[in-house]
Amino acid sequence: MNVLVEPDVHDVFARIPGFGFVQTFYNQDTSDLHDKVDFVACLGGDGVILHASNLFRGAVPPIVSFNLGSLGFLTSHSFEDYKRDLRQVIHGNYMRDGVYITLRMRLRCEIFRKGKAMPGKVFDILNEVVVDRGSNPYLSKIECYEHDRLITKVQGDGVIVATPTGSTAYSTAAGGSMVHPNVPCMLFTPICPHSLSFRPVVLPDSARLELKIPEDARSNAWVSFDGKRRQQLSRGDSVRISMSEHPLPTVNKFDQTGDWFSSLIRCLNWNERLDQKAL
Repeated sequence: MNVLVEPDVHDVFARIPGFGFVQTFYNQDTSDLHDKVDFVACLGGDGVILHASNLFRGAVPPIVSFNLGSLGFLTSHSFEDYKRDLRQVIHGNYMRDGVYITLRMRLRCEIFRKGKAMPGKVFDILNEVVVDRGSNPYLSKIECYEHDRLITKVQGDGVIVATPTGSTAYSTAAGGSMVHPNVPCMLFTPICPHSLSFRPVVLPDSARLELKIPEDARSNAWVSFDGKRRQQLSRGDSVRISMSEHPLPTVNKFDQTGDWFSSLIRCLNWNERLDQKAL
């Protein structure tokens, strides 16, 4: 078995006797990393899974995540059980053949300027892409297209386009639905819209969206991808969003639905209520 760690961690192992077998890779070139890695072990919270997703530009190997963070909605495995859980991933589960995997849809996002793709501005995201007004005092004005058809204009703080995995993150805080990660869809959730009738909607995974800053907008906007790589969008810029060809597979503790409901209750106290007493 070959063990690879990230370069910063490898520098630590290099100073410890007996860990010469640990290998690493170059952050500058991870295009073929999926050919070298059979599965990934994440130690931390949900942010570590987002980081792992960012490491793999194309195909992603299965990820088994151990909760060492504060919330850990996506990290269903307890660190105390790491030996048993890793053994099940490598050698199989004694109770059943193999382990359950959740294929988590990702979004392919690309920034365009005046209708032309900007070099190096392509991102595969796991949670959400957010276009917002940033520190501007004006309402953002964002034209939203689906397959080149104008469907609406967002006038408010901004808009979120989320995956089912990201539906329980920023999108839920903005009033969006919570969607199981196996449901093939995108969530279109406005942020504080200046309208009484602008409700969040759920779109099929075949949708191809474009969020554009019109020339008559009062100010520029900002875009962020999974909460990082935040950058300014000028008038005429747009972000095109579609389903990525490469989902992110995560290893379940029990199964797809059981893990999800467990996280809803454990992390968000979903439908926690005292039982009604009998008459």
